[in-house]
Amino acid sequence: MSSHNENSKLPPLDLSGWRWLPTFLMVVGGFLTLVGALLSNHYNNLREFGTSWLMAFMFYYSIALGALFMVMIHHLTDAGWSVGIRRFSEHIASLLFPWLAILFLPVALLGKRIYAWMTIDPAQNNVVAAKLPIFTVPGFWICSAIFFAVWWVLSSQLSRWSLKQDESGSVECTRKLRWYSGWGIVAYAAVLTLSGVLWMKSLQYQWFSAMHGVYFFSTCAWSGLATIYVIAAVLLRQGTLAPVLQKNYFYFIGVLMLGFTLFSAYAEFAQYFVVWNANVPEETFWYLIREHGNWWWLSMLLIAGKFFVPFFILLPAAVKTNFKVIIPTCILIWAMHALDIAFNVFPALHDQGYHLKWIWLPLGCLMLMGGFLAKIFLHKFNSHPPYPQRDPRLLEAMGVSQHAVRDLMAANTGGAK
Repeated sequence: MSSHNENSKLPPLDLSGWRWLPTFLMVVGGFLTLVGALLSNHYNNLREFGTSWLMAFMFYYSIALGALFMVMIHHLTDAGWSVGIRRFSEHIASLLFPWLAILFLPVALLGKRIYAWMTIDPAQNNVVAAKLPIFTVPGFWICSAIFFAVWWVLSSQLSRWSLKQDESGSVECTRKLRWYSGWGIVAYAAVLTLSGVLWMKSLQYQWFSAMHGVYFFSTCAWSGLATIYVIAAVLLRQGTLAPVLQKNYFYFIGVLMLGFTLFSAYAEFAQYFVVWNANVPEETFWYLIREHGNWWWLSMLLIAGKFFVPFFILLPAAVKTNFKVIIPTCILIWAMHALDIAFNVFPALHDQGYHLKWIWLPLGCLMLMGGFLAKIFLHKFNSHPPYPQRDPRLLEAMGVSQHAVRDLMAANTGGAK
């Protein structure tokens, strides 16, 4: 199927007026965040600021993890269709270190304000005592450092060998990329689960859930795929990725988005079903809190906006390649993902419902981090070729048969025999 489909035939977008957007987000978001931090300190409530910062951090952290997952899956499956999205997915994944590690510092520094277990004497609390030595301030810092060290090794080495592959096309680069992806996918599952539990789930440390890691992974992949779809669509429209992105490749991304819509809904429902059916007070309290105030209405919104709406939109085959439908759906996915993280984070602080007078603070944190990370991403993207130049599957991504290429090469080696 030709890559010159109806989407790529459209004239390039005029993005000159959007170049200021990351800086605008940083300035406005930074102002709101600074005011929020000062007000929180004035009211001796830095926990409000710290929890808002954590919510925004987990949003972008999960998207970067989703992109890293897609990079490793590309190498492990030796896929051809994902060649075009690999390079910018590597750039998104590389935000994990050092940039997201830097953005994590306020969470670590305000740990005693954010996490109740940091101020509890383990001798007086069996739940905290059972989770020593991790549930200590040094344990929190050491574990967090290990998490980011793993992300640094994976993201940096996958980017390093990918760029080396552009220069030499050596088979050694391909082998290295597959080797890092091989052990990396195992480390990915472990670190993603542990970091999600330590940084987000432990806000209510009394709660138990064996499904939390599965839930967090599904939302990472879901939000990451939405981000990849939007970026790929814009780059195709600009002609940047036109040689390696065909129409059916967007169909494949759409199928994965539909699959993870189902998977995410299954993981969250399974968690709810197991906890509620067991009817253990140490577990059900987590859901009981979320039946109070506007948390109840948010849970109803998430059921509709995180599952039913995207599910029925993504279900038809033809819709998956329709940018006018899917890009708004991706924006909906971002919104639902942010609200879902808020649903996990804020009830630890506001157990009777969220006070809307503080809504501008998490929005400011989201804007500040989004603008900052967008500038870093654009710099990385503009510094390297937009797609892998010597990937073994490059011809396949372009829709060219390798057999035809070999026949042409053979035909040019000599005359009639």
